[in-house]
Amino acid sequence: MNKVYRSVLVLVAGAALALPAVLPARAAELERTGGPYVPTPQVVVDQMLRMAGVGPDDFVIDLGSGDGVIVLTAARQFKARGFGVDIDPELVTLSNNEAKRLGLADRVAFQVQDVFKADLSRATVLTLYLLPSMMSNLQAKVYNELKPGTRVVSHDYHFGDWPADDNVTFDVPEKEKINGVPRATIYLWIVPARVAGKWRLRIDGVGGGSYDLDIRQKFQVFEGSALAGGRSRKLDLPELRGEAIRFALTAGAGRHVFSGRVSGDTMQGTVELATGKGTARWTATRSGA
Repeated sequence: MNKVYRSVLVLVAGAALALPAVLPARAAELERTGGPYVPTPQVVVDQMLRMAGVGPDDFVIDLGSGDGVIVLTAARQFKARGFGVDIDPELVTLSNNEAKRLGLADRVAFQVQDVFKADLSRATVLTLYLLPSMMSNLQAKVYNELKPGTRVVSHDYHFGDWPADDNVTFDVPEKEKINGVPRATIYLWIVPARVAGKWRLRIDGVGGGSYDLDIRQKFQVFEGSALAGGRSRKLDLPELRGEAIRFALTAGAGRHVFSGRVSGDTMQGTVELATGKGTARWTATRSGA
C-alpha cells in the first residue's frame, strides 16, 4: 500500500518524476518490490476504507503494506481483521510492533512475502498501492482468486482493461512532495460473479415460462440472448455488481425485469412481470460453459 514508482522511466499521475535514472539491477528490484517505501497519507487511507465500506465483519488484506497503516486503521476504526504482506522485513517488524502497541495483535498481522504468492482467499476487502506494471501483472490473480463480492481498492493506479466500478479524485496537498501532484485518485472494484455460459431460466407460477440464456462476459460487463419458443431475444439493461445481477427481456408489448443474485452455478431472484401482474420468483441453473 506504500509503494510507488520513483524512476524517470515511469509517469505518475501524468507527470514524470524528476529523479535520476536507475541502473537495470535497481530497476528490476523496484519492479519486484513495488518501489521504495512512501507513507500513505491518513486522509487517503480513510477514504479507501470508506469506499470499500469496511466493517467489523471484514477481513482486509493489504498487498505492499509498508508501515501497516491500512490494516491497522481498518482494525482500530472499523473493528475489522486482516493482514498485510510486504517484501521489506524491517517494515513488517515495524507494523507488527505497532499492532502490539495498539493492542491489535490478536486481529491483525504482517508477514514478509512476495505479493504474487500471497493467499487472498480470506479477503473480503483487498487494498493496493503498487506500481502500474505490478497492478497489470496482479490483475489475473486478483480477479481469479478473490470471491465474488470482494471489494478491491487501489490508490492512484488501476487494472487497465478491468474498468473500476467507482472512482474518486480529491486534493491531498502532502502528495505534492512525492510526485508533484497534490491529488489522489481512489479506484473501487467489486469482484463480479462468473455468469458467462449457458443457463436454463424458469419463472415460477402458472404460465411463467422458461428461457435458455447464452451469456458472454468480460469482467463486470456482460451481454447475451434468451431463447424461448424458437425466438431469440437480446438481454436488455444488463448490470452485474459482485453477486447482484439485473437484466430485462422483451415479452409481448412490455418486458420482464429480472433482479437477483448469483451463487456459483445458480441464480435466483424476483422478476417484475411484463403483464403488469406483479412479481414472481425466478431461478436459473448453468447448463454449459
